[in-house]
Amino acid sequence: MSTPIDQQVGDDFRLFAGRANPALAKEIAAILGVELSKISISPFPNDETRIQIEESIRGTDIYIVQPTSQPANENLMELLITIDAMKRASARQITAIIPYFGYARQDHKTTGREPISAKLVANLLTTAGASRVMAIDLHVPQIQGFFDIPMDHLTAVTTLAHYFLEKRVENGVIVAPDAGRVKLAGKYADILGLPLAIMHKRRGGADGQDVQFVELVGEVDGRTPIVIDDEIQTGGSIHQQAIALAEAGANPAYVSIAHPVLVGSSLERLTHPSIREVVTTNTIPVPAEKRLDGKIKVLSIAPLLSEAILRVHQHRSVSQVFRDQHLDFPV
Repeated sequence: MSTPIDQQVGDDFRLFAGRANPALAKEIAAILGVELSKISISPFPNDETRIQIEESIRGTDIYIVQPTSQPANENLMELLITIDAMKRASARQITAIIPYFGYARQDHKTTGREPISAKLVANLLTTAGASRVMAIDLHVPQIQGFFDIPMDHLTAVTTLAHYFLEKRVENGVIVAPDAGRVKLAGKYADILGLPLAIMHKRRGGADGQDVQFVELVGEVDGRTPIVIDDEIQTGGSIHQQAIALAEAGANPAYVSIAHPVLVGSSLERLTHPSIREVVTTNTIPVPAEKRLDGKIKVLSIAPLLSEAILRVHQHRSVSQVFRDQHLDFPV
């Protein structure tokens, strides 16, 4: 008989849930065979956040699940205050599990006199007392280098790609929406054994919201595209990409993304007939009313996070998680 996972983590293990995605934290706890540790999070009358850890954590290894998705500022501040409370309660190590890392798109200056907010967030987490950070599919991998503490960068590629393996998409083609996603698209193509096409686009306007597609490299006529990206925010780019692919003779497209931000007019745009299905994960909660009667398929990232947490706690290789799935990914 195999050893229960709760015995593998030991008595010095604690798993906490922030308010941003408690359902994901509960899933992770169930897989690891542990109970979520007790914490009270509530607002003061002036809307400041109050944190009270309701059990002793002295000398323990803490893992707290809190994506910094919308409302980003509130969720980030809650995470920082929670880490500070844990540090002051004499936790041995504190690992912030941030499935969706907010402010990641602000990783460089696009014009003069702008902040590099992703670096600021990395500094804030370190100063608050985090010993380690774990995130999934950062907007750009170099954000990992913004941290002066260990940072485990995981990917949802295998979770998403295996869905398409089981679906057996006929005459498929992997589509990179821009040059920056070619490497990611190549990993999908290797796993699924499908050809690769690349779209070239130019951005303009405020925050680069105006997108113009100027070239498509690769054969999509009569094929079923699987468009990959890290996240969908307003859905404007994905909407235009699917239409451009349809005009090039492609079938309605699948869209595969890690993070369902889904703000603004995204849901309206995703109903367009040029989009067959959107496949994503639960790094950010997607309530039933946002799933477009099943057109948005949400896969659980909890098994991946559970395995990574267990390996970190047992001082084993996290990269091996992906090597076991025949994916070379530099965690």
